[in-house]
Amino acid sequence: MTFNRLHFIRQTDLFTLRLFLSAVEEQQIGRAALRENIAASTATKRIQDFEEIAGVPLLERTPKGVVATAAGEVIARYIRKLFADMDDMRAEITAFSEGLRGEVFVASARSIFVPYLSRELGAFARDFPQVDLVLRELENTTIVQAVLQGDADIGVFAIMPGLDLSGVQTHPYRTDRLVAVVPEAHALAGRASVSFEELMPENLIVISAMHAAFAKAARKLGGEYKPKYSVRSTGVAMSLAQARLGVTVQPECDVLQARIDGVVAVPMSDSWAKRIVQIATPRDRHLSPAARALLEQLQSRPADAQPHA
Repeated sequence: MTFNRLHFIRQTDLFTLRLFLSAVEEQQIGRAALRENIAASTATKRIQDFEEIAGVPLLERTPKGVVATAAGEVIARYIRKLFADMDDMRAEITAFSEGLRGEVFVASARSIFVPYLSRELGAFARDFPQVDLVLRELENTTIVQAVLQGDADIGVFAIMPGLDLSGVQTHPYRTDRLVAVVPEAHALAGRASVSFEELMPENLIVISAMHAAFAKAARKLGGEYKPKYSVRSTGVAMSLAQARLGVTVQPECDVLQARIDGVVAVPMSDSWAKRIVQIATPRDRHLSPAARALLEQLQSRPADAQPHA
């Protein structure tokens, strides 16, 4: 027996494909028949005919039931994909008549939610009121992992050294830069730009998410990295700078958003201080129609748009 593609397409119906998949999963034709609500004898005949059409043995019969052959496992894998694609098709077609529905899980960091993402998610919610947005605020380092593990459909994150992106697809979103936030009376306040090397002798106020990047930059410079203060939030870091306890380095979009009096933002001159924000989506699974609509809306925004005040 050989596999004839044209004959297979002409002779096979969707119900038989589902019945065969049920037999593989249940490992017993009787249970598969019960699952698909047909007589066991009819199920047996359909599966035998299906094997004849395929031209290769698909099930190995045992005293306890059935086990898929190697060829049967291949066909079962493609049947699962076929029905998954049909579910996606049904959802997209339904959206034309009933309006887009569904649930989208979004993961991002506070430094991206506040200046950019929150307002754009609000616009999406108004455009698609029947889509539920489930939002998770995570550290930048764990956003991609949430997408990989299926805990998020869309992750919005800042590129950083050592971040493994091999398991996700990435899409451009925004560009930003890091700035040094210094008290107005500080000697660096009047500078057009400042390097990290010049900041290292200062009383550095560092948020935990930036420790790794700063430590790496210090190692490259051959200097000693000893931050004076370590905090968790941008707001706290800038308030300490405002109190003249030291200097901090923050994304420019956060500084523009905060508008704290008594401090000055000085652009960082280091090449790594350019902040590239991207969107991560799963590489090995399809986005739902709702998640795809959100991705398209986020990508439709100008990549260099300034944050809202």
